[in-house]
Amino acid sequence: MPEGKAAFREVLPKQGKGAGGRLPGSRPGAARRSPATLLFPRAGQLAVEDAPAMVLCKPKVLPLKSVTLEKLEKLQRAAVEAMEAAEAAAAAEGAARSQP
Repeated sequence: MPEGKAAFREVLPKQGKGAGGRLPGSRPGAARRSPATLLFPRAGQLAVEDAPAMVLCKPKVLPLKSVTLEKLEKLQRAAVEAMEAAEAAAAAEGAARSQP
């Protein structure tokens, strides 16, 4: 069901009439005097809007670094170290040539 859409479910009211067809605790003719009185059907079907709630799943544990990422970082460190060693050797060789 898409989010934001409400589902309707049917609610069946209780059958029968109690207290002569009136709601319990109401006076005869009270519905005519007070426009705020709620009237509930005694027979038939009643539709109630049921809004969907978010269902959260259990959190999944993910590794901080994958094995592949660790291998790539190791290769990169080795390449940087090799480049630094080559630069140091070239600098040492250049320094040795410049001194007579």
